[in-house]
Amino acid sequence: MRITTPLRHTFAVAAATAAVVFAAPPSSAADGAPASTATEQTTLPLHSIAALSAERITTADLVAAAKWGTGSPIDDPTREQQVLDAVAAQAQQLGADPDEVRQVFRDQIEANKIVQRGLYQRWTAHPDQAPTTRPDLGVVRQEINRINKELVQALADTASDRAGFFCRPELALAATQVHYDSHLDGLHTKALARSLRSVCTDNQVTRR
Repeated sequence: MRITTPLRHTFAVAAATAAVVFAAPPSSAADGAPASTATEQTTLPLHSIAALSAERITTADLVAAAKWGTGSPIDDPTREQQVLDAVAAQAQQLGADPDEVRQVFRDQIEANKIVQRGLYQRWTAHPDQAPTTRPDLGVVRQEINRINKELVQALADTASDRAGFFCRPELALAATQVHYDSHLDGLHTKALARSLRSVCTDNQVTRR
């Protein structure tokens, strides 16, 4: 049976998400993961993590627009440390591993900066695409803080799933679905991949 171009593209995205983004060692459980339909994917335990990560990534557009033309740097070590300290404290209150949560949020922060840098490059090359209004960065950060709290809760609720045998293939399926549901472009898909790098804890010792 000949595979149509749309289906071929779908398979390519899923394969790229699973193989490149959530790169697992040869002993990964990906080959043994149970098949899931689109309906079943929405009930995957890790779907909320992928969805919240995508939601957080979209805030990078607003952060970039708020900083564009102001001279404010993309890197903000003070703000980043505040975020890491806050999520670690919340994780401890929930009985989750603060170090694991902190690592996930380091990835979230780097993912956000991938989008900001990508947008800066785009706007520099195409000034007509640059934002003409500047969002209130304080309001944007309130939204980010809300997402952060929900994401820490989701990480705490899925601790056993994230350490489980099927974490990587399930996360890849969830991220692929979120990619399509959220209509993410290449830049934001790359950022989503970066944001989820440390979600699975089965072999963090072997990863950089």
